[in-house]
Formats: sequence, structure tokens, C-alpha cells
Amino acid sequence: MPTFMKKGEKQMSDADANTSRMVTKINTLKAYVEENNLQRGTVQWKPIQDSDIPFPQLTDEQLRSLTCGVYQLKLSPSYIQEYMEGDSQICFHKDAPDLLRIRIQSRHVSSKKYFVWIKYSESDVNSWYCTCRAGARVVGVCAHVTAIIWYLSSARNAGTTSYGVKDWSTYLSDAKNLPETIDSSESETESIGSAIEE
Repeated sequence: MPTFMKKGEKQMSDADANTSRMVTKINTLKAYVEENNLQRGTVQWKPIQDSDIPFPQLTDEQLRSLTCGVYQLKLSPSYIQEYMEGDSQICFHKDAPDLLRIRIQSRHVSSKKYFVWIKYSESDVNSWYCTCRAGARVVGVCAHVTAIIWYLSSARNAGTTSYGVKDWSTYLSDAKNLPETIDSSESETESIGSAIEE
């Protein structure tokens, strides 16, 4: 039987989350963040678009391995595009040379922000932790972590500024610029009416 959150809890403990997923590996990054009180205090945030973070470039297969499938990967382009074109920003701070902290706004609640920590090496992502409900995973990653890893490891190197949904409005014609149409039913009625009168 899976473990459920107790009333008032925002996130399962490591033990409960791992037990309900049948996982025995411990989420050491979460423990590191909590022991060093990294979620508190003021830091200098920088927009992630302006970053030159030496993040490892991951293949599609490596990304699928981290996410345990493609569901979150398919959400990542539109999620990142919301930030690149919207009012909110994804910002980062380096807590250590190999540890990145990212501040990201919730997709559902505009006043809610989450913090994501990603520990990485030159060639791989080693561990992650997010303060969202599903963020303390050891197997698989939440949508926030997936979007950040996808952007830093793949999308920003592709040289494109459009990541998600295409703007289909560019293919539509403006109705005010269309020529006026003549309704054929009116002209036929008028010609029939004039023929009867004659």
C-alpha cells in the first residue's frame, strides 16, 4: 500500500516517498540542502537565459533515462517557452561549482515559486531536488527539474528561440483585409424577381 501525505504536509519524507515507490536509494541532495540551510537566506539571482553555465550536453536517451519516460520531456518545450516569452523568469544561483539552484514559478499558481537544486558533473546529472510536491524523487524527476535539465543540456544549444507551441496566428489572414464577398443567393433572388416582373 502506498504511503499518503499526512494532513498539513507539503511533501513526503524521503523514507515515505522511497517506500511507496519501492526505492532503497537515499536522496542525499535533499539532505545536503536541508543540513546546509540552502533554502534560506538571500542570494544573487541571474536570468537563466543569460547564463554560460558549463552544463553537460545530454542525449535524448540520457534524458529519457532520467525522466523514466517521455511524458515530462514532452511538456518541457512549452513550459520553457512560457517563461522565455512570459512575464516571469527562471533564475539561477550557483551554490557550488557543481551545484545549481534554480528559482522557477509554478505553472498553476502564479504566486508560488519552487526551488530546484541540480548537482552535475562534466558529462552527467548526478542528483536533483525540487521543493514541489513531487520533487523529492530519486527515481524519475518532476516537471520542473525535467524542464531545467532539458533546457540547459539540449535546447539552449540548438540555437532556437521558439521551444514549444508554434504561433499559428502568423498563418492566418486578418479579416479586415479580406475583399468583400458577394452573396450569390441575394443576386440570384434579385435576378429571379426581375424576371418575374417582366
